[in-house]
Amino acid sequence: MSEKTKTTILIFAIIFILITGGFVAVVAKIVYLQTVEYEKWEKLSGANRSKTTNPIPARRGNIYDAQGRLLASSIPQYNLYMDTRVEALHQGGDTLFWQYVDSISDGLSRIIGDKSPDDYRNRIITAFRGRTTREQDVRLTAQRVSYTQKKEIEQLPLVRRGHYKSGIYFRDVNRRSKPFGSLGSRTIGSIYGDNGHGNAGIEKRFDQYLCGKDGESSLERVAGHKQHIPIREAESGADVYTTLDANLMDICESSLRKQITKNQADWGCVILMEVETGEIKAMCNLDQGNDGNYYESANHAVIRVEPGSTFKTVALMAALDDKKVAITDSIEVWRKGWKYYSLSHNDAHPADTTYTIRQALAVSSNIALARIVTEGYEGSAKKFIQKLNRMGLNDSVDYIIPGAQQALIREPNDTVTISKMAYGYSVELSPLQMLMFYNGIANNGKMITPVLVKKVCKGDKTIETFETSVVRNRMCSASTLHDIKDCLHDVVWDNDLGTASVNPWGMRKAQSKLVPIAGKTGTAQIQGNQGYSSNRHRMSFVGYFPEDKPQYSCICVIHGAKNYGYYDAGMDCGSVVRNIAEKTMAYTNEYVIKDGELVFVKK
Repeated sequence: MSEKTKTTILIFAIIFILITGGFVAVVAKIVYLQTVEYEKWEKLSGANRSKTTNPIPARRGNIYDAQGRLLASSIPQYNLYMDTRVEALHQGGDTLFWQYVDSISDGLSRIIGDKSPDDYRNRIITAFRGRTTREQDVRLTAQRVSYTQKKEIEQLPLVRRGHYKSGIYFRDVNRRSKPFGSLGSRTIGSIYGDNGHGNAGIEKRFDQYLCGKDGESSLERVAGHKQHIPIREAESGADVYTTLDANLMDICESSLRKQITKNQADWGCVILMEVETGEIKAMCNLDQGNDGNYYESANHAVIRVEPGSTFKTVALMAALDDKKVAITDSIEVWRKGWKYYSLSHNDAHPADTTYTIRQALAVSSNIALARIVTEGYEGSAKKFIQKLNRMGLNDSVDYIIPGAQQALIREPNDTVTISKMAYGYSVELSPLQMLMFYNGIANNGKMITPVLVKKVCKGDKTIETFETSVVRNRMCSASTLHDIKDCLHDVVWDNDLGTASVNPWGMRKAQSKLVPIAGKTGTAQIQGNQGYSSNRHRMSFVGYFPEDKPQYSCICVIHGAKNYGYYDAGMDCGSVVRNIAEKTMAYTNEYVIKDGELVFVKK
């Protein structure tokens, strides 16, 4: 073998060894990085990714009423930007920019309408002459652009050539819209900002379903410009289907608004519920603003207050069911009131007279109910509270609505306190809880939980359903229930004693010529920092209709009426329920004359 051949072989051997050594070194380095330093580089990679990625907001789900009408929906809108750094605008002595700046300015002014063409032109030119990215990449208008406006802008000269020719681009934002305006808005709820989470009502309670899952995009340089490239697409939120009916909500709110505007009350609320199903068809709240007008501000329907005389039905049901008194018994009341130890009890209709127990509830006698409870449970307040608990009124119930408060019925240390509890003081219940009790009476003694949401759906797939649950299969005995229903009938239809029948001038309160209603009035003095005020009252009426075969139960509460000194819960709140009953039955039923009588046939 010649020296030349040996030299050649040696050179190839050295090259082979070097290549092999390099390959081995690379493989060793890879193994080292993937084992020994894996966690270090993984953390660094994650840190770098977090700096260059951005969330893609998910579309929030819709909220529907029982008829499939939109109560809340996310409407796409856009922020309008212009990046004057794009190369096309600066080529050929800025020819393209100066050729189209006027037509773009005129078009934006015409389509958006918030600025003059000169204002847009000056804004664009200032950005074009800017020196920093912040000056050159600007938002052209603070007003958000609708989808229709976006499509029009995209057809403007130069803009139709795309982002990299015109510099015009859009960023999505979602605005939460309520097609029915403020109707039931406190019950429906609201969200924090355009892409935030729910902060009240159904929006808050079902936020985990409604909000969906945000996607992710990375900010990358494409063709010399930074652009958001989707990494993971956003997942839209699920839709919530409620039991509410927009038409019934409108009926309830308009009836309530008319009355509290007349009264100049601080606030009022109305709840309408189906007796058999417990489905809430309307929940309306109105607060008086500083300008004297009324707005949905707080959900008073689920905030507990002292109910006043509507609680008398509860107390009488307990006493009747415990055989402390019979409906036909007589009880004496006095014009000067009745003093029980240190506590004086007085009636709104003072007289020295004797009532039957049935008449005592119809006329809403504080003295009679206080005497019934104290004499029946003398020295045993605990037994009275235990009876209320067995009736289900003090049970914890999931009302679905955030902020909904449970009843506050505590065992007092003395019998004196239960004499006040007998007519609705020293106890607290929300209007919804009081309606739940009366709905149980209408439902033949079966107390069920109110239902506000039927189901949550993702497309055609049902994720979760909601149904009423039974609080008590039997609130009281059949005979007690019969007696209570007779009393509630008299409240509305006994023209001599009934507090919701007619006023001294013959004007109807809760009495309707079309829909027979039964129920109970309530008037409670409002407690403030200085104690109870004889000039400040909270009035209510709660009942059900049609009386013989109840389909709906309804409560109206009006707080702090200011424009007159005569307070009449039957006239103020009873008339609201009467109006609601007549319009509700006309909307959901057909009036039919059968055997000479007016009957209702469900549509």
